[in-house]
Amino acid sequence: MTRFDVAIAGAGMAGASLAAELAPHVSVLLIEAEEHPGHHSTGRSAAFWSESYGGPLVQPLTTASGRFLEDGGFLRPRGALHLADEGGAAALDALDALEREFADSSVPLERLGRDELRRRVPGLRGGWSEALWEPSCADIDVARLHGAYLAAAKRSGARLVASAALERAERRGGVWHIGTRGGGFEAARLVNAAGAWADPVASACSVPQLGIRPYRRTLAQLRVDPPVPADLPLVIDARGRFYFKPEAGGRLWLSPHDETACEPCDCAAEEYDVALAIDRLERVVDWKVERVERSWAGLRSFAPDRLPVYGFDPAAEGFFWFAGQGGFGIQTAPAAARLGAALLLGRAVEPGLDPRHYTPGRFRN
Repeated sequence: MTRFDVAIAGAGMAGASLAAELAPHVSVLLIEAEEHPGHHSTGRSAAFWSESYGGPLVQPLTTASGRFLEDGGFLRPRGALHLADEGGAAALDALDALEREFADSSVPLERLGRDELRRRVPGLRGGWSEALWEPSCADIDVARLHGAYLAAAKRSGARLVASAALERAERRGGVWHIGTRGGGFEAARLVNAAGAWADPVASACSVPQLGIRPYRRTLAQLRVDPPVPADLPLVIDARGRFYFKPEAGGRLWLSPHDETACEPCDCAAEEYDVALAIDRLERVVDWKVERVERSWAGLRSFAPDRLPVYGFDPAAEGFFWFAGQGGFGIQTAPAAARLGAALLLGRAVEPGLDPRHYTPGRFRN
């Protein structure tokens, strides 16, 4: 079979989740550039589900995804501390005000003082005086979630073609004619779920780019002394300079919360960014870093207004954007996939989600 109702370029979390929602209703082709799906951003995420992350127009997608993730066993309770030093109080106030004004979250944020912080973060150094506690924050089993979506899509008849980077596509006779390294295909509708490669894929289809830019995010796995408590919460700097969380065996996952613009690529961690992360960690806690066991980097892709892009492009018939998910693509995947499928199938969108915020038409003035 070479003709499909919908072809999706990209089989990471975005493409896989959308394919799983669509495949029970239409024929679906998943086109993956790499040998295995999820090689890039999906496979390198330290994902957590946090209703406070992404801003007021991302929060509805996160909240609407929570039930699916919880019922499927993809979440593990963690809790998050938004930690502030003397210069971070204003950032805490802004986050608290934003949540109170916009967020319809399940559990509100709670102010904590110094004594409670020391109990929750052993070895906390002086200067870190207050925090906001987000009890609903949870770890996401990314690999299991991605695998579940791929399996569901396959059960419903979706076809996955790997090692098949999209090289060109053109619209003729109401059909997309798609050329890939894995062969040629046809589809009535073509979905761009290519993550960091979303703009290059659009160009290969003669569709104007939207200005979706990839940014490198660094993570390192450390051995520290004393070993990290298993019940340590996710600790996030209110001013956006670091976050860290426990990993199995007393290890620590640490990021300098970097966003370095780069070209779409198979990126790797830079030594400077790992060293910067460790320096920032040592200013927060008195733990001794014994060694860096491994480090890696992934790409987070943002549209110019830092909101996701879901919908048909008004400048290209049958071309659907499903990209620009930034660092919140995993935690919003269930709701985003339901929204994308509703738009593609011409069905009603679930209450609480407004597709007008995410339409690519906002960039086509």
